[in-house]
Amino acid sequence: MQNHGGMEFGSDREFGAVITRLIQKESLTRKEANTAFTQILNDHTTQMQQGAFLAVLTSKGETLHEVAGAWEAIYNLDTNKVDIPSGKASVVDNSGTGMDSFKTFNISTIASIIASSDENIKMARHGARAITSMCGTVDMAEALGVDVECSADLVAASINKSGIGLFNGMSPEIHPMALGRILSQIYFGSTLNIAASLANPALPKIGVRGVYSKDMILPVVRVMQAIGYKRALVLHGCVYGSDMGMDEASVCGTTWCAELSEDGEINEYKFSPKDFSMGAYDPSDLTPERDIKSESKRFVSLILGREDGARREAALLNAGLIYYIAGRTDTIERGIEKAEKALSSGSAFTTLKNWVKTQNREPEKGLKILEKLV
Repeated sequence: MQNHGGMEFGSDREFGAVITRLIQKESLTRKEANTAFTQILNDHTTQMQQGAFLAVLTSKGETLHEVAGAWEAIYNLDTNKVDIPSGKASVVDNSGTGMDSFKTFNISTIASIIASSDENIKMARHGARAITSMCGTVDMAEALGVDVECSADLVAASINKSGIGLFNGMSPEIHPMALGRILSQIYFGSTLNIAASLANPALPKIGVRGVYSKDMILPVVRVMQAIGYKRALVLHGCVYGSDMGMDEASVCGTTWCAELSEDGEINEYKFSPKDFSMGAYDPSDLTPERDIKSESKRFVSLILGREDGARREAALLNAGLIYYIAGRTDTIERGIEKAEKALSSGSAFTTLKNWVKTQNREPEKGLKILEKLV
């Protein structure tokens, strides 16, 4: 049983021995992790052992080498790769791991739309359908009229033409072998959520990534550095007065960050809403509506500039981080100001409309869906 790592665990018994090592808190090398995840993707061990492996690896706490090995297996074996000619523009990813303890409306999607209204930013997003929440990244894009089951090449064309595109991480068009099968069957945060979110077909070198746990910030930014990112911001947002958190920058608590700069340095810091003259909002103001139809209407209302308060400020804060990490501003505060101009001028909605039109095998059908939400 061959794999990209040049090793093999030739039987269920040998794979079980790897699980035993993890139970005993022994870490795997990058090559061993690559081997194990290759066998999981190939479905070469039982589903019971696959689930046990993911659970115990998460319980032990993933190392840089284990996450990098998982990413390597997914990217090499199960990803339809594309090339995005950037020119002067920066190709940027903005996504979260999901599996966070506090569920918000889809902040990362609206932040990405706002940021991609800048002609020097191309958002190459890579997301999934909801597993533990009501509106995942793919669900929201679909509700807006975007074709989320299209080919990787069509997504790449959309990134080039409209400035934004979304690779559906659970689609066989993007990951043809196994990723959707596995992700649809687990309901806890695991190494796979982190590694899979990094297996972006466009392989961007700049990214903002939210994680489901504060403890995952440093490991994930180090993994991003190891797999070729040049600039990255990894964050986890907290909710005041609770132990809940989100894979977004928070307007209702402290946000903890680790930033990778072009010189290879990693800088840890935190910020609060008041640092940017924002209010500290009740977290209930960020929760999604009862169903995807109602939520998508409110989403469009926000991007049209018809909503104030927590949702608007959450969108501006998270978009501001994209402008900052993409090098379009020299501070987060100026990134927020730039995001506010994009939202109030209407250019963010124009970008959304162009996205629906370009990432679509049936553009008119998609635009009709969007028009009904307006």
